[in-house]
Amino acid sequence: MSNWSRRTVLKSLGMAAVGAPLAGKTIDTKNTETNSLPLFRNDKKKLKEPIKAIVCGAGGRGWGAYSSYARKYPDELQIVGVAEPIPYRRERMAKAFNIPEEHQFVTWEHVFELPKFADAIIITTPDDLHHGPAMAGLNLDYDLLLEKAIAQSWEECNDILKLAEKKEAIVAVCHVLRYTSYFRKMKEVIDSGELGEVVSVQHFEPIERFHMCHSFVRGNWGNSKKSNPIILSKSCHDTDILRWIIDKPSTKVSSFGSLSVFRKENAPAGSTARCTDGCAVERKCIYSAIRIYKEQRGWLGHLNLEEINDKTITRELKNGPYGRCVYRCDNDVVDHQVSNFEFEGGITAAFSMEALTHYGGRRTRIFCTNGDMFGDEKTLTITNAITGKQDVWDVRKEKNDGSGHGGGDHGLVHDFVRAVSFKDPKLLTSTIQASMESHLMGFQAEASRLNKGAVKEIKLK
Repeated sequence: MSNWSRRTVLKSLGMAAVGAPLAGKTIDTKNTETNSLPLFRNDKKKLKEPIKAIVCGAGGRGWGAYSSYARKYPDELQIVGVAEPIPYRRERMAKAFNIPEEHQFVTWEHVFELPKFADAIIITTPDDLHHGPAMAGLNLDYDLLLEKAIAQSWEECNDILKLAEKKEAIVAVCHVLRYTSYFRKMKEVIDSGELGEVVSVQHFEPIERFHMCHSFVRGNWGNSKKSNPIILSKSCHDTDILRWIIDKPSTKVSSFGSLSVFRKENAPAGSTARCTDGCAVERKCIYSAIRIYKEQRGWLGHLNLEEINDKTITRELKNGPYGRCVYRCDNDVVDHQVSNFEFEGGITAAFSMEALTHYGGRRTRIFCTNGDMFGDEKTLTITNAITGKQDVWDVRKEKNDGSGHGGGDHGLVHDFVRAVSFKDPKLLTSTIQASMESHLMGFQAEASRLNKGAVKEIKLK
């Protein structure tokens, strides 16, 4: 054997390893699966009349994600009230939906000073303002569309759950990934049993460095006390998808992670508190606010800009949070985190969240007894180990009404208005009852991280 080359040895071992389990079968990588999913899950359920809703928080999610459904499908959803402290956002919503003055409110508390005048409340306030309007809305017998994360603590989440069940209210949590074609197809394949039983999952969320610096350093979700730990404010989408796909209770978690980059001690020499303060290294900085917002016109949705031009952007960068040096903010959420979950039956899931990528798009690998599947939110490659057949399903060929999160934003609202209209929470996949365990997974993962990776139990009471 001393005369064998390394390549010869590896080739021999590789052929033996591949040949045995397939027993002569070959993988057909040319076969492309074309069976499509309907645009929305409950297309055949037609409403007799539109649902009326009040929006609490008219920012990116309230205005852009959810009330846009009412602009596109006014026969299904009507916005009849708005609560928003920023005047131009409140006025924009009022004008778009002809909301009378008496139903335009500065803060959410004012909504509930009036008797009930709609069917539902759409809660898209900041994370620390979820619990208050949710409890007030439920007490007045409103159904809720509640942006994730549900609340800032496990106790507050339970408060909302208990009151929702007492009132027999429909509470949809905005886990919009469940409503995308991509994750619906993933769930369909697993539930079909084609690949056998799930054994383990590897899941990766690349946040993308500019999304990180915008939202989780300079932005609303950078400080866990004002918002939530990032595994809840951002990645509860991912714990939710893991729980949904595996479809068994999660039992334990161990997690590690830290804030490595966006720290004061990493501020380069010559940098200043703001990019507009004459920073000596601004032109060379990856995270220059002047370049990102003013020159490239990127990520402007959260800036308080009634008009978009050089003058208004410069003013905001000089005075608002988005002009701050990324190394000199009040952020404390981690920029990388790994979490290992155990599920009932010994199923394992490894989840990694990483901020320092130049790309987005979740990557998932699912290993089953009779095959495996991997995807990147563009395609799913499904391999049956028994037949040797491999299907490549391309989500980019699917119907999409153009809403955010790959159609998931409108997919959620589509099912929510039907659930409210027919008084049937089964028309939703992301009820608060279904979302509680994935939130507990996040809370316990963060508790583990803060305790040097100590294993934490996940147990719903």
